[in-house]
Amino acid sequence: MHLPKPKMVATDVDGTLIDHDERVTARTKAAVAALIADGVPFVLATGRPPRWIDPVVDGLGYAPLCVCGNGAVIYDSATDKVLASRTLDVPTLSWIADLAERALPGCGLAAERVGATAHDAVTPQFVSSPEYEHAWLNPDDTAVARHEVIDAPAIKMLIRLPGARSGTMLATLEPLVGARADITYSTDHGLIELSAPGVTKASGLSSVAQRLGVEPSAIIAFGDMPNDVPMLRMAGHGVAMANAHEEAIAAADEVAAANSEDGVAQILERWWV
Repeated sequence: MHLPKPKMVATDVDGTLIDHDERVTARTKAAVAALIADGVPFVLATGRPPRWIDPVVDGLGYAPLCVCGNGAVIYDSATDKVLASRTLDVPTLSWIADLAERALPGCGLAAERVGATAHDAVTPQFVSSPEYEHAWLNPDDTAVARHEVIDAPAIKMLIRLPGARSGTMLATLEPLVGARADITYSTDHGLIELSAPGVTKASGLSSVAQRLGVEPSAIIAFGDMPNDVPMLRMAGHGVAMANAHEEAIAAADEVAAANSEDGVAQILERWWV
C-alpha cells in the first residue's frame, strides 16, 4: 500500500503500542525514534490518565504530547503539565450516577480527576465507591463514600459491573444518557467510561493537530478498541491492530499485525527505518 509520509503519528497505548507485558519493544522504540529524528510529531492518544504515562515515556526514551483520558486531557509529558482539560460537572455526574445504578443494578462508580500536573498531590486523582471492583490493578485508588465520587468535576466517570460485557452496558445506558455525555469502553470486561459531550480521542487529537499545524488528512493513527474508533475515522489513515475489537477493525483503513508482533513498528518502517 503506497501512502504519502504522514506529518503526524498518533497511537493508542494498551493493546496497540505496547506488548502483552506492557513494554515498548526495542523494534517499536527504534521506529518511533526514527520518525522523531525526522521531525514528525509523535502523539500518544490513550484512555490512561496522565499519571499512567511515565512507564510509556520510560520505554520510549521520549516524552511526547499526550491525549489522555480518551480525549479529555492534553498533557505535555516532557514538562509534566496539563495543557487543557474538559470535565463532567457535578450535576451531570450526580445524574449519571443515579441513572447508572437504576439501569445497571449492582454497578460500582469511580471518577478520574486531573490537577495541574500528572501527580498533583492536591487533587485525589482517582476515587471509587465501595462497590467498585477494578477491571485491572489500580494501586493508586482511593476508596470513598459514594457521594464523594461525584462531588468534584471529573474527566471521566467509570461504571463497573463485574461479569457483564462492556458493549452490553453501553447499549443499555447510551440511549438513556443521550447527549449529556460521551460513552465508550477500552476493555470488554464490564467497564464503561463517560466523558463530557463531544470528548473523544478524535477531539483531543484534533486539538493537538491544530496546535502543531497539521491537517487531519496528514495523520496516521493506530488503535484497537471502541474508544479508538473516532480517532481512526478522523485520521487520514486509520490503522487497527490484528488483535483489535471488531468495531476498530471496521473503522480502520488498514489492519496491521498484532501489538505482540510489533504491528505499529511494521507500519512505521515503511517510512522510517
